[in-house]
Amino acid sequence: MLFGHKNKSQSELQVDLGDLQNEKENLTSFLQLHLKVSVSQVEDKLKVDSETVSLPELQHVVNKFVYHRDLNNTHWVSAEGSTVKINKLKVTEKKEKYEKEQPHQTAAQSWGL
Repeated sequence: MLFGHKNKSQSELQVDLGDLQNEKENLTSFLQLHLKVSVSQVEDKLKVDSETVSLPELQHVVNKFVYHRDLNNTHWVSAEGSTVKINKLKVTEKKEKYEKEQPHQTAAQSWGL
């Protein structure tokens, strides 16, 4: 902010819901309640019109929403430019590297006792 001029993109922060489009209404009301700002829906994103909310603060509140809705096992929150994005975790299947080996013989078994 050189000479006190604010960047227009800084006052218009966005939230990208990713694959959580069904949570749009819940997130809108959550942001309005916690940040006390106006939130509008633009296509598949939410637009936060406020000069009082910073990007880290918005990211914190969106992260709080993800935890309150128990979505933290499948999603995580990141900030990119003036957008806070909800990302889906990449799930990798765990492969069994080694098959279980048969237990070794004890001394009594190997001597035939």
